[in-house]
Amino acid sequence: MPYVPIEWLREHVDVPAGTSAEELAAALVAVGLEEEEIHPPSVSGPLVVGKVLTCDKETHKNGKTVNYCRVDVGEHNDAPGTGKEPSELASRDIICGAHNFGVGDYVVVSLPGTTLPGGFEIGARKTYGHWSDGMICSDKELGLGEDHDGIIVLNERFDDIPAPGTSALELLGLGGELLEINVTPDRGYCFSMRGVAREYAHSTGAAFTDPALQITAPETTAEGYEVRVQDDAPIHGAVGCDRFVTRIVRGVDPTKPSPKWMQDRLIAAGMRPISLAVDITNYVMLDLGQPLHAYDLDKMNGPIVVRRAKAGESFETLDDITRKLNPEDLLITDSEGQRVLGLAGVMGGADTEVSETTTDLLIEAAHFDQVSVARTARRHKIPSEAAKRFERGVDPTLPPVAAQRVVDLLVEFGGGTADSAVFDLNNTTAPKPISFDPAQVAGLAGLELNDDRIAQVLEDIGCTVERGEHWQVTPATWRPDLTGGADLVEEVARIVGYDEIPSIVPTAPVGSGLSGKQSARRAIARALAEHGLVEVLTFPFTGADRLGLTEDDLRNNRLKLANPLADDAPYLRNTLLSTLLEAAVRNVSRGLERVAIMELGAVVIPKDKGETPLPAVGERPSDADLNAIAAVVPHQPWHVAGVLSGPVSEGAALGAERSYDWADSIEFATIIGSTVGVELEIVKATYQPYHPGRCAELRAGGEVIGHAGELHPEVCSELGLPARTCAFELDVDALLAAVPEGAHQVAHVSTYPPAKEDFAFVVKDSVTAVEVEQVVRQAAKELAEQVRTFDIYRGAGIPEGHYSIAVALRIRAQDRTLSAEDINAVRNRVIKSAKARIGAELRA
Repeated sequence: MPYVPIEWLREHVDVPAGTSAEELAAALVAVGLEEEEIHPPSVSGPLVVGKVLTCDKETHKNGKTVNYCRVDVGEHNDAPGTGKEPSELASRDIICGAHNFGVGDYVVVSLPGTTLPGGFEIGARKTYGHWSDGMICSDKELGLGEDHDGIIVLNERFDDIPAPGTSALELLGLGGELLEINVTPDRGYCFSMRGVAREYAHSTGAAFTDPALQITAPETTAEGYEVRVQDDAPIHGAVGCDRFVTRIVRGVDPTKPSPKWMQDRLIAAGMRPISLAVDITNYVMLDLGQPLHAYDLDKMNGPIVVRRAKAGESFETLDDITRKLNPEDLLITDSEGQRVLGLAGVMGGADTEVSETTTDLLIEAAHFDQVSVARTARRHKIPSEAAKRFERGVDPTLPPVAAQRVVDLLVEFGGGTADSAVFDLNNTTAPKPISFDPAQVAGLAGLELNDDRIAQVLEDIGCTVERGEHWQVTPATWRPDLTGGADLVEEVARIVGYDEIPSIVPTAPVGSGLSGKQSARRAIARALAEHGLVEVLTFPFTGADRLGLTEDDLRNNRLKLANPLADDAPYLRNTLLSTLLEAAVRNVSRGLERVAIMELGAVVIPKDKGETPLPAVGERPSDADLNAIAAVVPHQPWHVAGVLSGPVSEGAALGAERSYDWADSIEFATIIGSTVGVELEIVKATYQPYHPGRCAELRAGGEVIGHAGELHPEVCSELGLPARTCAFELDVDALLAAVPEGAHQVAHVSTYPPAKEDFAFVVKDSVTAVEVEQVVRQAAKELAEQVRTFDIYRGAGIPEGHYSIAVALRIRAQDRTLSAEDINAVRNRVIKSAKARIGAELRA
């Protein structure tokens, strides 16, 4: 994120003297530029100007020659005849291994107590037979550059040198804190001192001087270095380059360094000084916000051609990496488009790079499409400083101004000559006016402002305002993010101050409460919780099948994500058990013996694939597009599922411990049904991932809505779950569709006594207990109040392939006490019906 040196910022806006980094941060936060960090001074302590009084060279046994110096450091001097090595001169004794200075030179001295970059603390120590009471510093030691061959000689860099003993922190630009700010994607213009200064002016009312207005760029000439744009495959309908300015500077002295003040500013902004030409283009980019590039003119073979990459084309960028290009990549080329010079707006190449022998320069200042640059930078993983700015939007009016600024600096500090050749390919379009109703400010932001104040704010941020019945507001060229009325309202609120928006609690609209389906889902969750299940929430992403599904199982048809959060979970679940079982495994692996969990959530059932239209940005999709999108959106019904394992309750002295079994999972399914008023039909079935002999199919309204039972042993083994783990899953949407319509009628409570009859039938193993209960209930007709299985027996006296099932029947009439004849009639009807329908024999 951008660094904001206060001294640099002060060139563009009136920042009061003594303003701290904290105060600057507070002012910028008020207009939406967040403080990222305040960096403390890189050097602290007594860093002072020193004058070399004596310099005696001494060669030691290791062959190294060092200088034993007496240095005048003003008020920090040892008095004559004092110090660790007394001298007649008021000074300090310092050992130095550099040899680029002599007696009379002014140097930078870090005295004991100074802390240098990296936390390196300076102290007095004895070395090479002498005490060194401080250190004479180089650029690298102070974090000012990479030069470590010699120390800083101030009289070679500055005309006016302070007296010995004066602090060197301000002289070298090392004494202040540095603010780093966070710039949101819509405020790309704040990646420059020009943009930050403008925002500081908005926040404080300080006078802002736009540096771009002080530069006059010349008109295009016939001999300008030509640029052609041949974008035959524009992205999202926008040509990749709509402006390209070229300027030429000849006779630049490649040996001349960048001025010290420029190097200091680049370092403060987090950049490393490289060479005069590169430093100037970087400096102007940081100052104005326009990325630039310098080419060695002698290595160019014009004209420049801006085009898209060809299939199979590759290019070696400045970081010495050969990159395979994509047809969407926008390129800068020459030699009639044959030689690639750079990735437009991202990074250049080595073929035309400015070197230590370059004297003639071609300056590029262009405006590239945001989307094109952003995709290229991300595709090749090149987060360059230029790409950061282009992908957020750069002012299209800046290229000629920034190019002129570069030319002026090269002439001033490089001794070059500005060529009269100027080329400016300009296909930019003016920002479109926005139809704006000032009443939106109160309606959307809650700010009661008069029209004059609103217009003033919009004009302050660079907009042109034409009032009328509907205002026409034209955004500034550096604000491509302003595209609608809501954007303008946000700007008004930002500049006026969010703290000015009154805190008014809105009146809650009258509502109808929860819908019927919402109430039913909550009732299901509450009923299961009351019976001991714990509700969990799992992520809807799943990976390889672990339920043992067969190839033809419809549950193998899952929706795959184009950009999954995890490579091992690229699908959206179409059954809750696929993720709920993973939660059960996690609990078991952490030592829980009892697991009783359930989940209510949506699953995704893919439809047949269809072509999904991609609507244009910035406008409402057509009804046809919306219908086409809706047609391929997958079905997402709500399901409820549970997993049971371990003891139902802990054993006690008077009772043995009982574990969950398949009957419990079926019971939970019936609880769900009764909660919403549906009696489930339970049928024996075979269905993965359940045990083939302990699985029930659950039906409602004649439709299969789920399954319950014991998990297959192979599934338990694959997942690492205890044997005989049970589960259930129901389609809640299908269950609710089976709920009878109309008001629920509560049955009359009979005051007449009940009658009880027990039956013990011998049936084949293929007949289920549920089927026996259904036969008994149907035979008892309207008198049946409760049918319950209370015993199952296999053993002596029971034929092979059969078992005995004992069923208790409770009957009651609503209008009378049942007579013996009534009871006998029901009993005979049950025995006869059981024999006829399921081949049941009454056990003797």
